[in-house]
Amino acid sequence: MTETIHLGNGLPTARDTPLDPPEVISRLRAQAPIARFTYPDGHEGWIVTGHAQARAILADPRFSSRLEYVHAPVAGDRAANFNPADVPPGMFNKMDAPEHTRFRKQLAGQFTARRMNQLTERVTEIAEEHAKAMLAQGPPADLVSGYALPIPSLVICELLGIPYGDRETFQADISKLMDMENGHEEAMAAVGRTWGYVAGLVHRRKSEPAGDLLSDLVAAGDLTDPELTGAAIALLIAGYETSSNMIALGTYTLLTQPDQLAALRADPSLVDGAVEELLRYLTVLQVGTERAPLEDVEIDGVLMKAGETALIHLPAANRDPARFADPDRLDITRTDAGGHLALGHGIHQCLGHQLARIELRIAYSTLLSHFPDLRLAVPAEEIELRPGAGVYGAVRLPITW
Repeated sequence: MTETIHLGNGLPTARDTPLDPPEVISRLRAQAPIARFTYPDGHEGWIVTGHAQARAILADPRFSSRLEYVHAPVAGDRAANFNPADVPPGMFNKMDAPEHTRFRKQLAGQFTARRMNQLTERVTEIAEEHAKAMLAQGPPADLVSGYALPIPSLVICELLGIPYGDRETFQADISKLMDMENGHEEAMAAVGRTWGYVAGLVHRRKSEPAGDLLSDLVAAGDLTDPELTGAAIALLIAGYETSSNMIALGTYTLLTQPDQLAALRADPSLVDGAVEELLRYLTVLQVGTERAPLEDVEIDGVLMKAGETALIHLPAANRDPARFADPDRLDITRTDAGGHLALGHGIHQCLGHQLARIELRIAYSTLLSHFPDLRLAVPAEEIELRPGAGVYGAVRLPITW
């Protein structure tokens, strides 16, 4: 029998301990990996906390990502006033096949393994520059503003052809958009400003191609201007929001678990495994992975009826003891971390997953090599985290050396 949890105020995101999923969600997974969930608007749907069950749904084309079919798992003004018509064109992450396939085909060619590996040298240069700038400035420093945010931001700006000097124009608005505690009106205003800025770039690339990804997409002529604008915004947000929070929160994690930090310092070749394990262990995407079956579907013996929204709780799924040994323990030497779902699965797997891994690998390695005495500048419990954001992370991360 499945259990229904009634959370009238929405999905809990506050962490009982800073690096673990909310305890109520972990307890629920132990009882039933697919459980009834009452959404804030009264909709009776599902919450999926098991790894195998989450993976099955993410790979199943009978489940839709389209926002007109899913219900919001968070309460508040924004959810109450949400209208699917507000979603701009080109947001391919909220599309199903064949519309999604059309966008993915256009964009996948820009994110090949070969092209991403070619960026390794440039990512290294950017990380080196910012590490040296922090050293020159002297301690203490804020790792978020001085290192974690600039690296992926500069990379995605260069990739898309967005002037890095304009970053404050869009970063402030994207931050408002990602903060689930901001209201509908504020979020829509942020979307409007970001849309206007990126639409202007798309228009300029028609007469001023610059050899960047956006110029290539404009030249291909397969997407309309609104579609290009929406797709570019989706790439921009995905291009730095997750990676920047992973760099900062991953560093915080290593600094608060000295045995793991010592192991990585002793053997820098462990960094690839450390990246996968930190992605699994932290799983910073807290909400946003909802699916709705377009027909009645049975998953692991549970009949999910057409239209019943299923919230895939990625942080819980990546701590599932049925898939990962001793899942609540960070172990950068574990061999099973590669099966995590932190970067998605199925047709909506993160388009830039290879770039994200490159950025994380280089960011952690560069930081540790330049700061052999790196440590937190304040007690760990004083670090301000972001439980109310769609992507979990640290507001600031004061460090010293």
